[in-house]
Amino acid sequence: MDSPIKVTRSTSVKNGDIEVQSWASSSSKSSKNKIFPFSTALSSSVPRNDSITSSLKSKFDNGVFLTWKDLSVVVPSGKKENRKHAILQELTGYVEPGQILAIMGPSGCGKSTLLDALAGRLSSNTEQTGEILINGRKETLAFGTSAYVTQEDTLMTTLTVMEAVYYSAQLQLPDSMSRSEKRERAEMTIREMGLQDAMDTRIGGWNVRGVSGGQKRRVSICIEILTRPKLLFLDEPTSGLDSAASYHVMKRIVNLAHEDGITVVASIHQPSSDVFELFHNLCLLAYGKTIYFGPASMTEQLFASNGFPCPSLRNPSDHYLRTINKDFEE
Repeated sequence: MDSPIKVTRSTSVKNGDIEVQSWASSSSKSSKNKIFPFSTALSSSVPRNDSITSSLKSKFDNGVFLTWKDLSVVVPSGKKENRKHAILQELTGYVEPGQILAIMGPSGCGKSTLLDALAGRLSSNTEQTGEILINGRKETLAFGTSAYVTQEDTLMTTLTVMEAVYYSAQLQLPDSMSRSEKRERAEMTIREMGLQDAMDTRIGGWNVRGVSGGQKRRVSICIEILTRPKLLFLDEPTSGLDSAASYHVMKRIVNLAHEDGITVVASIHQPSSDVFELFHNLCLLAYGKTIYFGPASMTEQLFASNGFPCPSLRNPSDHYLRTINKDFEE
């Protein structure tokens, strides 16, 4: 019989190490529903090239199966030479076509850095080690294969919602599509994000009244999903949205992922319980290290079995973040 999983929690931080960790049983055999630690046992659980190929054939012929192993990112620290700070430390994981992987953790834990590393958007002064594989191979993404929704909205304030999305459609969609087809795609995408009532409203800015901050967020998402990319990165897509809008936006993204075989990786901060239930897998980070990776539905079981059960009236994601966050402990 396997030894039980153990989680310890300490209020002290030594050499940047985090004390909240989950360790698998001594047998360390892989299974789809098993809670993996990110160590030797987890590395062996990442699908191999042959299993990735068969998985894609059985699900989506042209999907993107993204895997990463022992991924670390360091940046220069201070003015002293050869002094570096580790932002990510030996992370391993994967995401399949048609599924959504949520990256969660306290502020400053490395969520956006992991997203940038997977998308190939790290700045030149960073040092990255480890493997990132696309469909089991080391290769760069072809143009138009992936899209990235940044945390900040960069939109022209003088355009209406329809103009912004339609102009983007004219630039991004292939010449083989007619103007009417591009306009139809723009209108359909706007409706998918629930912006049909704001089509003719100016986006606006600090000196011009326009749509709300949450609506701007949805316009940014519209522009990136116009081309129906095979790989979609979202950096805090629900920022500025109320709980109802957050749910409907993420639900639409889940539907798109399922219908079109899109691989979705999203960093998200304090999702509601309804939004959390939409995620297939969860990568829980703290201080650049992985606390948990696996089915989002099994996270509560892990915390409960190790002495941190979620209270009945508390949002599960809030409970997880409160448990692993030591910034405000005495």
